[in-house]
Amino acid sequence: MNPVEHGPLIDVARLKQLLEGRPQEQGGRRPRRAPKPVTLLDVRWSLVGPPGRESYMAGHIPGARFVDLDHQLAAPHGPGTGRHPMPAADDFQAAMRALGVSDDRTVVLYDAADSTSAARAWWLLRYFSHRDVYVLDGGYAAWIAAGLPMATGDEPWGPGGDALYAGAADGAGDFIAVPGAMPLLDADNAAKLATGGVLLDARAAARYRGEVEPIDPVAGHIPGAVSAPTGDNVGPDDRFLAPEILRTRFAALGVSGTNGRAVGVYCGSGVTAAHEVLALELAGIEAGLYAGSWSEWITDPARPVASGG
Repeated sequence: MNPVEHGPLIDVARLKQLLEGRPQEQGGRRPRRAPKPVTLLDVRWSLVGPPGRESYMAGHIPGARFVDLDHQLAAPHGPGTGRHPMPAADDFQAAMRALGVSDDRTVVLYDAADSTSAARAWWLLRYFSHRDVYVLDGGYAAWIAAGLPMATGDEPWGPGGDALYAGAADGAGDFIAVPGAMPLLDADNAAKLATGGVLLDARAAARYRGEVEPIDPVAGHIPGAVSAPTGDNVGPDDRFLAPEILRTRFAALGVSGTNGRAVGVYCGSGVTAAHEVLALELAGIEAGLYAGSWSEWITDPARPVASGG
């Protein structure tokens, strides 16, 4: 697959081509082989809103299967963990296989618009060694704005059946989850980066400063971390900014692909931080994810807490 635009993003026009089973034109000539079937996953989720399944049932891209972020993209919350702990490889593998994910199939992920929750699924699939994973830039909102069809209810193929989109993959998957393909940080690694590298805090600036904390019992940030709200990675249309703009943004925060400083990202529970890792990849910068994030950090009273700007 060779998505239009760049990196791990795919746009609505290219996704439509793939779902229709049409190859992409290259240099005026079409490749001989049709594209592989696409596993399309709906990852709509809100930190404070109703379960994403309600939105899925009300309308989704035909052929998409719903992914429950809280239960399929995270392990159960327990003592000493964050709100969305890393899932075990076997559990994640089983969840993805049930959704039709296979190693030889392209996976496309989308959420409501800004890719925040889709990025969590993207990062996990990449971490567990799936090499063909993309995020729909602009999400479901971009699909609807393009005037493309939607399906309702819990039928993954939509009212037109599998003939509606010939390129949508059906059946159980055979994905094998092999951990370690993306940098993963623990609390100690994050603390070291905050002093010896660059540790970005992807939460809203007011949460970083400790002025408000609507979710976790302790406000503030990891000492030495730099505020880098993930909302600044997208434009007013909820699509990612161009790579050169992202590079300029991160350079102003002390992050560059050429200065040799290691980079890590955290947020509240490892969801929006994955969005920041994706934005950094678009900018050509590798970053580790502290998956436990702030909600894990504060479970140990010995870990320091900072506030203010």
